[in-house]
Amino acid sequence: MPEGLPIDYDQPLNGTMAAYAQQILVCTGQNDWTSRIENDGENQNWGDLVRGLKRLMGRGGRYADPFNNILVSNSSFPASSTSTASAFLFPSFKYFPSIPTHISPDTPEANTTDLSTFVRAFLLPEKLSAMAESLPEPRKTDLTRKPELSSAFSDAVEIKTSPVVLICGHGGRDMRCGVMAPVLQQEFRTALQAKGFDSGSDVGAIDSPNHAHIGLISHIGGHKYAGNVIVYIPPAMTLGESATPHPLAGKGIWYGRIEPKHVQGIVEETILGGKVVVDHFRGGIDRDGNILRL
Repeated sequence: MPEGLPIDYDQPLNGTMAAYAQQILVCTGQNDWTSRIENDGENQNWGDLVRGLKRLMGRGGRYADPFNNILVSNSSFPASSTSTASAFLFPSFKYFPSIPTHISPDTPEANTTDLSTFVRAFLLPEKLSAMAESLPEPRKTDLTRKPELSSAFSDAVEIKTSPVVLICGHGGRDMRCGVMAPVLQQEFRTALQAKGFDSGSDVGAIDSPNHAHIGLISHIGGHKYAGNVIVYIPPAMTLGESATPHPLAGKGIWYGRIEPKHVQGIVEETILGGKVVVDHFRGGIDRDGNILRL
């Protein structure tokens, strides 16, 4: 580890994951980013997407809601095209090959598809927190999801069978993850390939029972617990060749203090076996956005 940046082996990991509703992974095709991701990707669609999401959902934004924490992360996965912005969304388990990055005026027309259309269709909560009851009715309506708008994104792909492994590799933010991530990424590729999974970055392989997505992502909190790994188990995944549903199907599991020697165990226990490795568990999320604790 870099000098002066030790790993914290003393604090219990359980409960160190901050609560969130959904995580959107912006496809950048890069392995690292500047410290603040909204300052990266100038004149690129993925950078515009990050900035647009922060503008709409961040503090003071049109859809700002302190009880709907959307985790915006950059990822090393490539976009479907350089002419568009692409992203994954978990635990919705969706891939969007083309997301508009422009933002219409405060009162977008019904027939206009822009970034706010995407936000209203997928990122707002289906039901507001009880803490929002005191808000005026028009404001509550503005902050509630509009599922009918999802029809504007008919090219979205459901991820049903491909497991997803995300490794914090944000060296531009903290070198602990920057040093650890590439090694862990290769270890996961090797371990999963040995189990029959391919893990190439071909955007055509979005969902397949024999494909695993393994990518680097930007800061998710807790660099002192590097390596930080998130495993999303797709909703239709089964145990091996059987029809037995995977016990963690539709869930995201956060691990900390992962070293190369732990990767094989995570693949066998969590990805293939449906068991949580308790010693490394930081937290988790289910398909409905409920936070998982041990």
